[in-house]
Amino acid sequence: MSHDVPSAAPAPITLAWQALVAHFDTIATVHLRDLFAADPDRGQRFAFEGAGLLLDYAKNRITAETLRLLQALAAERQVSRQRDAMFAGAVINTTEHRAVLHVALRAPRGATVMLDGVYVVLQVHAVLDAMGRFATGLRTGTANGHTGRRLCNVVNIGIGGSYLGPEMATMALRPLTDPAMRFRFVSNVDGADFVTATQDLDPAETLFIVASKTFTTLETMTNAAAARDWLVAGLGEAAVGRHFAAVSANVPAATAFGIDPARVFGLWDWVGGRYSMDSAIGLATMIAIGPAHFQAMLAGFHAMDTHFRTAPPQANLPMLLGLLSVWYTNFFGAETIGIMPYAARLAGFPAYLQQLQMESSGKHVDRAGQPLHCQTGPIVWGEPGTDSQHSFFQLLHQGTRLVPCDLIGFCEAMSPLAGQHDLLMANLFAQAEALAFGRSQAEVIAGGVPAAQAAWRATAGNRPTNVILADRLDPFTLGSLVALYEHSVFTQGAIWGIDSFDQWGVELGKDLAGRIVGELGHGKAPVLRHDSSTNALIARYRSRRA
Repeated sequence: MSHDVPSAAPAPITLAWQALVAHFDTIATVHLRDLFAADPDRGQRFAFEGAGLLLDYAKNRITAETLRLLQALAAERQVSRQRDAMFAGAVINTTEHRAVLHVALRAPRGATVMLDGVYVVLQVHAVLDAMGRFATGLRTGTANGHTGRRLCNVVNIGIGGSYLGPEMATMALRPLTDPAMRFRFVSNVDGADFVTATQDLDPAETLFIVASKTFTTLETMTNAAAARDWLVAGLGEAAVGRHFAAVSANVPAATAFGIDPARVFGLWDWVGGRYSMDSAIGLATMIAIGPAHFQAMLAGFHAMDTHFRTAPPQANLPMLLGLLSVWYTNFFGAETIGIMPYAARLAGFPAYLQQLQMESSGKHVDRAGQPLHCQTGPIVWGEPGTDSQHSFFQLLHQGTRLVPCDLIGFCEAMSPLAGQHDLLMANLFAQAEALAFGRSQAEVIAGGVPAAQAAWRATAGNRPTNVILADRLDPFTLGSLVALYEHSVFTQGAIWGIDSFDQWGVELGKDLAGRIVGELGHGKAPVLRHDSSTNALIARYRSRRA
């Protein structure tokens, strides 16, 4: 599908949707060059600020009428009403009968958020205070290991939201970490992941954090058992209590594992895994950057929460971002969204957003269990600039697919090499400009390229981007940036009418793996009752395993 001939939108769903279908027909082939030429102030009018972030969305294939119609769709789908229900603690995760209150994790001390008669914020800050005391003890060397030596190695064991967020945040804020400490993250049940993370560590200086809400997650508990064996082999059984902490709602199971109950930091069922990096799941991050910086990150989250809750739709950054995603997914037929942070320390951010977006929006039925009549869940992918410019930007510029992109940058240098930061940001601005406007064959020839090469050297442009700009990459900004995308995903889910907070789709694979693992062991070959392909693969594996 050429980006100039978009696929048709799905069958009309609502009056506002039908109006957008009609509008799309009038704008589908309009070029960004013409939109900018017709509106000299477009760059100023299509940009808003909130919670420390500037969103420049001028280089999108939209007009003021597009925005009006998208906002009418949001009104018709009651996005604001659904948002307010979330903040009020309503049971909006209907398939699991749960409230969705990750916004309470970053509410300031003294805020009133109640659920079932309980002051939730009091519970949240009790856990944060306990985390702070523990983190401070590790950072100051007063909470030492079994032998009395400082615990300067922290290994977080988790999977999904129990590792992607903490790892991403710890990497992003690395300059704030204690250089005497090392932080590792183990998630994959492949034993090589654990071995690589621990092979150069001393058990006497190592703390493991087991992050699992239920304390039953198969991959996490398998790695936790390996960690326990590794530690006991080096220090003995008595060392377990001082070398393990847990983030879990299952205190009895963590205690049975050998973890001191005072080192078990709680979670609640209203915290989804992919929305949990600002909860106790962020313990490794708090140890890395310190409680004060962690609180600054929470303040950034809360600032974006407040913006999302109070800003009018036409100036509401998460709503704008979410509506633009709907525009490209459902009307232009775009299948993916590229996330390109121009910051090496945000290398983990696209992967973090993959889970946030794709686990939330990868649904095929609506809240009533009825099949959807439109596409949901664009595929999220990306890499940091400028690395990505030398890998896949060729496709973005001259390929046949339409790939909307978010380019994220920071005004202040992130290293002492300020001149290099100017070059980095020059590339960000240049890529947004080049994607939008391209270069025609006539322009290529006018620039001195032989006419025989012009067809290959020309770029069509008209490729949409958002530019998200902040002053600096610090804890506050990181919190605000994550919350921006959280609420963008919420907006999309509200438009599509899906439950953005369950993830039943991952259960089938887990169930089948639990059955198959028993068929792979040594001993008599089992009677296999899978399909012929799976049976043959299992048989080959059994015959060839070492």
